[in-house]
Amino acid sequence: MKLNELRDNPGAAKKAKRVGRGPGSGKGKTAGRGIKGQKSRSGVAINGYEGGQMPLYQRLPKRGFNKPNRKAYAVVNLGLIQKFIDEGKLGTEITENELIDSGLVRRKKDGIRVLAKGDFTAKATITVTGASKSAIEAVEKAGGSLTVTSASAEA
Repeated sequence: MKLNELRDNPGAAKKAKRVGRGPGSGKGKTAGRGIKGQKSRSGVAINGYEGGQMPLYQRLPKRGFNKPNRKAYAVVNLGLIQKFIDEGKLGTEITENELIDSGLVRRKKDGIRVLAKGDFTAKATITVTGASKSAIEAVEKAGGSLTVTSASAEA
């Protein structure tokens, strides 16, 4: 096989439809856009437009609510903390700043919340903004302690 013999598989490359190339092509003159009107012209975007009738997305009622001051926590699972302890990236005294320095959590947001996914066997003292009940139980079962610092966080 030589370079000049290389070919695409049959049907792999589809030829582009060349419009506006004379009457003999079958797509000449108006290029398949019909005559006059908004859609025959360039720069048209009519998504959701219903010819002057109130569009569906405006006829339907709004629903739901986004709390403007809600707290967003950085979430970390116990299994990952255990993995970082095994790799030597975390010690037995774990605070939010150490979780960030180790690279386990990117940024603190409104605090760090620990969830109980994964196995946890280290005797570690963890101090964070929030934790699930099952996470606290899992850490205490392993012989460590998990302290929740903020009063508003669910313990």
